[in-house]
Amino acid sequence: MVAPPDNDVLWARGLTYAHDGSPALQNVSLGVREGEILAVTGPRGSGKTTLLRCLSGQLRPQQGAVWFNSIPVHTMGPLARERLRRDRFGWIDPEPVLVPELNVWENTALPLMLRGTGRRAAKAAALEWLERLDIRDSARKRPHALLQSERQRVVVARALVAAPTVLFADEPTAQLHRAEHTHVLRTLTTAARSHDITVVLATYDAETASLADRAVSLLDGRCVKTVQLPAAADGEGRAACSLSA
Repeated sequence: MVAPPDNDVLWARGLTYAHDGSPALQNVSLGVREGEILAVTGPRGSGKTTLLRCLSGQLRPQQGAVWFNSIPVHTMGPLARERLRRDRFGWIDPEPVLVPELNVWENTALPLMLRGTGRRAAKAAALEWLERLDIRDSARKRPHALLQSERQRVVVARALVAAPTVLFADEPTAQLHRAEHTHVLRTLTTAARSHDITVVLATYDAETASLADRAVSLLDGRCVKTVQLPAAADGEGRAACSLSA
């Protein structure tokens, strides 16, 4: 197995995965640099969600390898992958899923408290992110009292509060109106850059993809577009995504 490049926080080679015999990913390879925002684009059903789930350890690829820094995610057991997701990764789903028994700030602070952060410090961090996303006034409400778009903003705050090394965002603004869509995306990308968070963002929306540093395109589980990084100090670029014949 070829070792991943030192400057890639995420590196995948030859990822293949099928759902009930239907190919979702077909020999996809890519690298994501530390602190980079990478958009994974393509129409619905192109394999974007499956790719994010393989990169984040939610799915084990049926073929291929995934590395996070020097950690071979594809060889880890279920418990080790769960710890990795809890301690180093953040995740945003298209549909906001919150714990109904917890109020807004408790839902937001949950990743910190699961890591052992004290309740007072976790609450302060949660309230800070809720403020940035214009939903602090709802901090004591339960999820059932929120609009769908408000719940999605809470999910975004929850994903950012623990400053994950890598944030995986699967259509993070799908439930938002246009004005909220813009505000949340700007908050997410600004936070990522200021906190040096690597973001892998799945989207079919060209405006959303334009906020990323690079974009790779999927179609029917294959990379159909190769995007070169800007020239590095040695004058050479590197392919963001490759498709083997």
